[in-house]
Amino acid sequence: MPSTEHLPLHHPVPLPDITPHAAIEPRTEGPVVWVPDAYGRMVPMPKHLAPPPVPATEPRDLTPLPLLDPVAQRLIGAGIGGGALSAGLGYGIGAALTGLTGLGTGALMWLAILLIAARTAPALPTATNRGGTVNIRKAVIKRSSFHN
Repeated sequence: MPSTEHLPLHHPVPLPDITPHAAIEPRTEGPVVWVPDAYGRMVPMPKHLAPPPVPATEPRDLTPLPLLDPVAQRLIGAGIGGGALSAGLGYGIGAALTGLTGLGTGALMWLAILLIAARTAPALPTATNRGGTVNIRKAVIKRSSFHN
């Protein structure tokens, strides 16, 4: 290791006394405004270079809004109503077709039976045709006992 005995010692010169919070006057020729810098400190800036002031925000309307807007509510209602209408019509048509199916097996059979019975039955008397005369003979036999 080299020896440090022959090297001269360094004695720094003290810096001039500068107060860290001393007022600094910027050298400008117009009005100066104070604006915050990137670290939040206020720094002077010429007014013509300063950013424009931020406009105040308008107050918001804080009234509660519906969960769905009215147009969506109408569309949903029409969809549900249309589905219910279609289901009801489908059910009604199905019930009518079921009745028509039953008509083919039950009611048409009874209609055929009535037609056959009407053709084979004798004609009923009408106002112009009173029918034939029937003589009924009544015989009364008086007996004193049942077995004699």
